Amino acid sequence: MLLARTLETRGPLRVLDATAGCGIRALRYGLEAGAEAVWANDADPDRLPLLQQNLAGLPGLRCSSLTAQHLLADCLQRQERFGLLDLDGFGCPTALLPLALEAVAFGGVLYLASTDGRSPTGHDRPAAIRLLGAAARAHPASWELALRLQLGSVARAAWALGRGVEPLFSFSEGRTFRTAVRLRRRGGLGEEQFLGMLAHCHGCGDQQLQPLIHLRQWQPCYCSGGELPPLAISGPLWIGPLQEPVLLAEMQALGEGCLGSSLSAEGSRLLARLVADAGLPARCWPLAEIARRLGGGPPPLRLLVAALRAGGWSAQVSGVMSGQLRSDASWGEILHTARQLVGTATDTAK
Repeated sequence: MLLARTLETRGPLRVLDATAGCGIRALRYGLEAGAEAVWANDADPDRLPLLQQNLAGLPGLRCSSLTAQHLLADCLQRQERFGLLDLDGFGCPTALLPLALEAVAFGGVLYLASTDGRSPTGHDRPAAIRLLGAAARAHPASWELALRLQLGSVARAAWALGRGVEPLFSFSEGRTFRTAVRLRRRGGLGEEQFLGMLAHCHGCGDQQLQPLIHLRQWQPCYCSGGELPPLAISGPLWIGPLQEPVLLAEMQALGEGCLGSSLSAEGSRLLARLVADAGLPARCWPLAEIARRLGGGPPPLRLLVAALRAGGWSAQVSGVMSGQLRSDASWGEILHTARQLVGTATDTAK
């Protein structure tokens, strides 16, 4: 709702809710976000009377009972586009992306959700190949991996249409993976640099990134002696920013104002986390992984972030998964800094 309200402040907003269910979110788009027109669709024809009843009185209301494919194909045929397309169905939405992007106005937003948690988190590798056209391997930042694979699919579909994309926010609670992406009339300069591969070594914990356009041999990890374990490589996926902090800050301000009564404490905390973490670089380690490598308890996350920044590295707390460090520092530097902090704390305690 905060996203829709923010878009509405920039001009009249037309919303297409392609998988509306009983219409609760579509109703809120009209009443809370002030949308000029709302089209609510659900594939179940038996639900249509309830949908019409629940949304009666909304301005510019349309209700239909089409499959998402038929709905979006109809929009394409009539060249009808929307400022916000809400596509929140079951399973993986990749097959709908080309039609969905054709139904989004330039500068408009596709709000996309996937309930497929197995294939993009590395638990069903054949399904990831089929559904996402990508390799997905087990990774300590599994929620972020799923979001980046989803964004990679959106970017490839948009680029194939000659368009560009700008991720606005991405988050998950571990079951549903949600991304909001602004559609640009054309791709930005160097935008293809944001599609790449992510490698993780289960032996030493190292992670490496490479843009697909400059893909080359992977560098040696921090394993030593004997036969080195193979790197677990995922991608192609989005390795660019996950969040647009300026927009999120605007949403945050709206949440504290006119929509404050409907914004939960959990929602406020989520917005604060996302504002503080743009999602760069695409390398995250959980504190538990750092502790395992140190052979004891890890330092406090915020102290580790501060110490890495003092050393000239980029570092922040991940806004996507709790208890995770995001940094461009080498894995060896991260472990060295963490070990120093733990040692300092031990000496102080003595």
